[in-house]
Parts: sequence; structure tokens; C-alpha cells
Amino acid sequence: MSKELSGNDKKVYSLIRNRKLQGLDSPTLKEINEILGKTSPRSAVLSLLRLEKSGLIKRLPGNEIQLSNEVNSVSTSIDTVLVPLVGEVAAGMPILAEENIQATIQVSTAFARPGSRYFLLRIVGDSMNLAEVNRTTISDRSIVLVRQQSFANDGDIVVALINDEATVKIFNPIKGAIILRPKSSNSIHKPIILTENCLIQGIVIAVLPNDIY
Repeated sequence: MSKELSGNDKKVYSLIRNRKLQGLDSPTLKEINEILGKTSPRSAVLSLLRLEKSGLIKRLPGNEIQLSNEVNSVSTSIDTVLVPLVGEVAAGMPILAEENIQATIQVSTAFARPGSRYFLLRIVGDSMNLAEVNRTTISDRSIVLVRQQSFANDGDIVVALINDEATVKIFNPIKGAIILRPKSSNSIHKPIILTENCLIQGIVIAVLPNDIY
């Protein structure tokens, strides 16, 4: 995606792409403005013009929007499934609550394999910025793909719920306790040692580009 586009433009593109891949109508200028945090239709139009200039979309009569041929060919050549982005890893976030779903994103079945359930989370902070999944670092604002399950093996990177607070850490069980370890360049982050009240929500299996939404 073009480096000239703003973060909001990329969000607008993700909205358009998700709608088109699901066979839905193009978003309205009002819906685009909700992403942009603007009220003037001109703001939405300018964002669309930037996306068109970048070659990602083509504007058609009747406010219809078409993905570029290149994007369409890539999208149709890869088997994908829709995975919900349920928000950020932050205190008090109820995992997979329907009202927290921000978007549904196409993810390759090479990662999200049939037979399991998955969700996406955006990482906040640097407590895992030295951890890697498939050679990709979990940095601040990364989006991680999580396979939903209630158990984990030693060394897995897990999404854990501790007293209604979600965290992503390395899972290390020991006799009578569980240690959730950060892997960070910032020494402020310390291991969390628990004997109870730790619920595993899933295993991080991939890190996706943070500009997909």
C-alpha cells in the first residue's frame, strides 16, 4: 500500500476492500466520514481521490467503487476466510464480545486453517517487541491472528485474561503456578506470576501487517 497514504486513508481502503470481498455495496460518503472522523462529504471524496491516485480503487458512476484489477486478482487467487478484529489488547476488554468487533478481515487459509476459530487483536505497547512469530516481530500496533483455544503449551505466545484484563505474553507453566513472560527491550515489563484467575483465550499464530485496518 502506498506510503503516501495516511493512516485514515488506509482504514478507508480496508473498509472498501472488506465490503467488496463480502459482496456488499460500496460504502457511502457518510460511512467513510465515520472512519475519517469528519462530517463534510468533501473529506470522504478527497480520501477516495487519494486511493484512486494510488491505483488501489477506481471510482465509477453512481458512487460505486471498484477495487483495482491487481487487487482483485490477488484476492481471488488466495483462499481466505473472514476473521473478526475484536479490538485492542487493553484492560477490561471482553474478548470476542460482539459489540467490540471493529471489522472483519480476509485472512489466508495458510494461517487461519479450517476447523478452528480465530480472531484478530491489535497490540498496544512494547511488552512483546522482541517476540517473533514466523520471523515477524510483535510490535506496538501490530495486528495478531489468534487461534481460539483454552489451553497452551510451554513457550506458546498466548492471549490470557486475568481478572477481565487481556494480555499477550509467553506462557510458562511451573509447578503450582503459571508465569506469563514479556519479551521486551523495555525493562519496565516484568513477568506475571499467577496461581489462579488466568484464562487462556487463544494462541498467537501470526502477525499481520498493521495497515490492513
